[in-house]
Amino acid sequence: MTTAARTPSPADIRRWRRYLADERAEAAVYRDLASRRQGEEREILLALAEAERRHEQHWVTLLGERAGKPLRGDLRTRMLGWLARRFGSVFVLALAQRAEARSPYADDVDATPQMAADEQVHEEVVRALAARGRQRLSGTFRAAVFGANDGLVSNLALVLGVSASGVPTHVVLLTGISGLLAGALSMGAGEYVSVRSQRELLEASTPNPATGSALPHLDVDANELTLVYRARGMAPEEAAEHAREVLSSLQPVTSPVPLAAAPSEAADEHEAIGTGWSAALSSFCFFASGALIPIIPFLFGMTGTAAIIVSAVLVGIVLLGTGAVVGLLSGASPLKRAVRQLLIGYGAAAATYVLGLLFGATVG
Repeated sequence: MTTAARTPSPADIRRWRRYLADERAEAAVYRDLASRRQGEEREILLALAEAERRHEQHWVTLLGERAGKPLRGDLRTRMLGWLARRFGSVFVLALAQRAEARSPYADDVDATPQMAADEQVHEEVVRALAARGRQRLSGTFRAAVFGANDGLVSNLALVLGVSASGVPTHVVLLTGISGLLAGALSMGAGEYVSVRSQRELLEASTPNPATGSALPHLDVDANELTLVYRARGMAPEEAAEHAREVLSSLQPVTSPVPLAAAPSEAADEHEAIGTGWSAALSSFCFFASGALIPIIPFLFGMTGTAAIIVSAVLVGIVLLGTGAVVGLLSGASPLKRAVRQLLIGYGAAAATYVLGLLFGATVG
């Protein structure tokens, strides 16, 4: 039985009103995000807001006089709106992507197939918008997350292992500080070398723009340009045809043709990697900040089992936080990523603690 042919139940009305409130809240989120953007991104976000307005109208029509006093959107959507008004960042787009993915319209007989299809497409639109921000963050963010978690886990494992062996508290503290400095310097240096090497490999693979100036002088019959395109993976016939098109489009003698990728594409590749110094600095700072957490109880004079428990709890809280952030940015479940991060970190620390106990017993 269609919606128009049946009398809605109180549960139907409550559900429709909830949908109406959510659509209004989501439209407001997109408008708030659009207010912080310019150009194409702004137009896309406003178009999404308009689509949500159409969905809103569907529920208004179904409810008629039963719409009543407007409800507030659900907590997630209201939080999205609050973040959009204050930050307008990639985090908000990542959250919006997850919100679109949770749309119940595909399984609701009162929503039209067009509305369900809209929500699926909206997820991909927001994913594409968020991908721009993720790309800008990916270089330094990778170094930051890796550095922070490495600092947390490695120094917690170091502190627990040394503490379990029965050495005095001041030795545990000195070990933790040494691990912090050594690890942060090592991470910073390693990230710098890694990113610089990756950028140099990219640069070595980028065609020399000066080669384009030689193209007008090529022997059209021999057509060496065909070899360039074949080396890039084109079939012989396709490469020959493309080379003919390029050479036929040249102005007499003077027009160099760029063989490299478009400047924006090359810039995107390098931007996604980040710079050596930014990656090194991020890695150093985040490793140091992560490695500081496990030794905080010892810095404040705590000793023994109490210090170990407090250290583990503090590290666990931060691991949950970093895992949730990774989940948000990747469009995955923040809770699952947080729990995964916690289990991995505690697993490594627990293994080291057991080894410390065995080592202490052996020495004793």
